[in-house]
Amino acid sequence: QGTYKKFMNQLKKIPLLILDEWMLVPLTELEARDLLEIVEARHKRASSIFVSQFSPKGWHNRIGSEGTLADAILDRIVHDSYEIVIAGEDSMRRRKGIRSKK
Repeated sequence: QGTYKKFMNQLKKIPLLILDEWMLVPLTELEARDLLEIVEARHKRASSIFVSQFSPKGWHNRIGSEGTLADAILDRIVHDSYEIVIAGEDSMRRRKGIRSKK
């Protein structure tokens, strides 16, 4: 049906791509390859925001199993980027009264 290819092309072309919960779970090798295709197509052409609880220093280990693949992805994401760190004691869960299940 070509829906996967259409979706990938849409991701490459939208003006601003926001990936929330970035690196919440490690990527499989296939996911890392798809990500490389997307960031390569968007590199210096469109804006992307990566929202993560993890420092960019830890992203390399969470991207696929192949180091060169992670290097290629991070080269396109980290270089020419801005890092905004939001720190604080308060959390959304505490403010909204959301309790974790134990």
